[in-house]
Amino acid sequence: MTSPRQFQFKSINYTGLQPGPGVIIMGATHGNEVCGTKAIRRVMDEIDSGALHIAAGSVTFVPIVNPLAYQQVTRNGDRNLNRDLFPKANPQDFEDQIANWLCPLLGQHDVLLDIHSFAATGEPFVMVGPLDNDGTLQPFRHAEKERAWARRLGVRRFVDGWLATYGDGVQRRSRSADELETVLRYGVGTTEYMRSTGGYALTLEAGQHDDPAAPDVAYRAIMNTLAHLGLIVAPDPVPVDFDAMEALSMVVVHDKLHADDAFSRPWKSFDPVEEGELIGTRADGTPVTAEFNGRILFPAASAAANTEWYYLTRTNPLFGREQG
Repeated sequence: MTSPRQFQFKSINYTGLQPGPGVIIMGATHGNEVCGTKAIRRVMDEIDSGALHIAAGSVTFVPIVNPLAYQQVTRNGDRNLNRDLFPKANPQDFEDQIANWLCPLLGQHDVLLDIHSFAATGEPFVMVGPLDNDGTLQPFRHAEKERAWARRLGVRRFVDGWLATYGDGVQRRSRSADELETVLRYGVGTTEYMRSTGGYALTLEAGQHDDPAAPDVAYRAIMNTLAHLGLIVAPDPVPVDFDAMEALSMVVVHDKLHADDAFSRPWKSFDPVEEGELIGTRADGTPVTAEFNGRILFPAASAAANTEWYYLTRTNPLFGREQG
């Protein structure tokens, strides 16, 4: 049996001679999501061979964020690293150990691209942060830059509203202020932590785990990022046209109230739903229907009682145009 003590953490930095942003690009935050790892290694090979040159700023690559989960070919080591990502004075599990190394590293950079993949079939998409705000949940001041960058990754589907919608669900479930704060922290992953340090960040979901095209999607996103942010000498990638985009905002999360709550069919993320359509049935026979036309996101048939069951999204026609 492998002990976590046998693992180590690895990052590789390339710094150009000209000033520019500090960018960090990561793969295998979840150990069975390896398209980012493959793409990062491809870009590093090009840099090391001299085919690609970092001219300005710096880029740090972390090919494997979670080496325990990566070796196991599992999503998690001891738990989901992309939840409750904060340094811990008394680390309780392997992911806490990662956080104690990773969080300071993130804080040394300006921009994060975290590359993931997903279990079901579907097209790639990017998770984007909030609009600029001075609120307490996720204050932010780089929305215009973040969304302009998102449109240059090479994908056409965009999703925003994660932490606010998750937070609404937490607030509804929480029994006390202390519990509310604890569970809200559980919603913080790599991108949310990066934004909390004053930077900005995107999560690219590059495709299905085993899709042979996913590493190419990830590679293109890395190269477009380096070009857009000026780290390499290359034209700024053309942003996806507004008319070609599908931009969705997470609006509401529905909880599974009882272990016997059941979906009406095996839903997949981004399946369309119509207002009034049957989503599932509660254990007592009460139907659960869609409140509006939109798409379902992150349906979890095996969710435990009193946890998130599914999210609903609706089209955001203003995405990328909200702040200029």
